Parts: sequence; C-alpha cells; structure tokens
Amino acid sequence: MEKNYVVMTDSSADLNPALEQELGVDIIPLSVNCGGRTFLDYPDEREIKTSEFYGMLRSGANAKTAAANVETFLTAMSRHLEQGKDVLYLGFSSGLSSTYSASEIAAQELRERYPERKVLTVDTLCASMGQGLLVWLTVQELKHGATLEEAARYAEDNRLHLCHWFTVDDLFFLKRGGRVSAATALVGSALGIKPVLHVDNEGHLINVSKARGRKNSILALVDRMERSAIEPEKQTVFISHGDCLADAEFLAQEVRRRLHVPRIEINYVGPVIGAHSGPGTLALFFLGTER
Repeated sequence: MEKNYVVMTDSSADLNPALEQELGVDIIPLSVNCGGRTFLDYPDEREIKTSEFYGMLRSGANAKTAAANVETFLTAMSRHLEQGKDVLYLGFSSGLSSTYSASEIAAQELRERYPERKVLTVDTLCASMGQGLLVWLTVQELKHGATLEEAARYAEDNRLHLCHWFTVDDLFFLKRGGRVSAATALVGSALGIKPVLHVDNEGHLINVSKARGRKNSILALVDRMERSAIEPEKQTVFISHGDCLADAEFLAQEVRRRLHVPRIEINYVGPVIGAHSGPGTLALFFLGTER
C-alpha cells in the first residue's frame, strides 16, 4: 500500500544515495559557496563531488554555507501536500543554522493552506550523520507501524540520546569558526594536540577534551561510546569523515572490536558541515544514555 506521508530532511544529514533510497526520504539540498562558486549540496553530488570540495579546502579556498529559506520549504513541502501526502520534516539543529526556523515558518503557512493535511516539523538538535541517524531511526518506527505523530514524538524523545563525538585533524577550521582561539590552534598544531568535541543538548558544537596525536583522538571517540552507549550490540552506528576514509574504517574496526556493533554506515561529512570543520574531521554517532 502506498504511503500517505513523506519524511523530509536536509543535506546536512549527510545521507548517501543508498541510505536516501533505503529510507525513501526527500532531502532538501542546502547551499555552499566555495572558491567563488555556489552549489547545492545534493546527496548524489550532481553539482560538486565531495572529494573535489575537500581538495578546494586543502588548496586554501574559503567556504561559506547558507541556510534554506522559507520559500524553499514552501515549494518542497507543498509538492507533497498537493499529492495528498502528509509531511514530517526532521531538520538541521537550530543551534547551528536558521534552516529549521525557516521550515517552521513555512509549515505554519502550509497548515493554513492545507488544513486537511498534517505538516510536522522536528528540530533534531543534530548535525551531520547524527541527524542522519535520527532520521534513520525515526523511519524504522514508521516501518514498524508508528503514526506520523508517533514518529515525530519518537524523534523529539530520542534526539538528546543521539550522541555526536567528533575530532578534527586541523585546528585551523575550528579557529576560523570561533570554536578555538588562535593561540590554542597555534599551540595545538605545534604539539599535535587534537580536540575531542561533541554536540550538546542545545545543538551546539562544544570542545570537551584533548588528545595527543591522531590515533589517540580516534580511540577517545570509542572510549566515549563505551561509557554511554545503550546496548551497542543491537545498534546501527553512523560514522562520517572529512575525506579521511582510512581513519573512518579504523574507527569502525575499533567500534566493532570493542562494542560488537552489528551495522556501521560510513559516509562523508558533506560540504555543509565540512565547510566549518575541514578535512580530516571524524565523527561517531550512536544512541547513549545522554549526550
């Protein structure tokens, strides 16, 4: 039987085309400007290859991102509403972007325009494949018979259990975004100090601790998961990387070895997040007792 609803998210969720197809979601591409060129961040990389984007960053290009505006959401959502489908949008953290705010303004207008339809929005307070994992988990609820309202409530109830742990290889991008001071970046780079960061309960990226050297910073992510993961042997875990696939595979190997996770999905940190975190970013996402 055909679904009478559609789940929407945006490209900051970093879902690859295979996951997009598996979940049957509609992904709104966000805008990125890099090296004087503006493009939309589609999962299938139709406007720019993610590896090319990271090559531009490594060559010194500046990158800026733009939130989706109200008109984008009006157009995207009304397309489904006109087909007689309800909409559930799971959006990029309001702590990092105004994209979710635009979606809610559009949703309010569309509820009045289509009173017979449901238009639900959830601020995931998540980013990158943390957002993607919450989308994945919410779709599983729908596949198991949840109503659209129940699925939205599931996302709201579990978003603060969606743990985001990051490390970066180059402190320059965090310095440029104001996440670390210029002095911290200079000293950290000289001494090989790598930050360990997470997304907090307000959806902001927070610097938590430091590790000496790349390998130790990667293992610190697994340590964090070991402390708080809920039944990791039953979980699907997502890992995203800033054009450092070998490191992502090492992280996945350690997660499997230590925590016996049955399924791990790996994908790029896309241009929307990568513009601020830079090449060498590595992130681990899972369900835990708390963020």
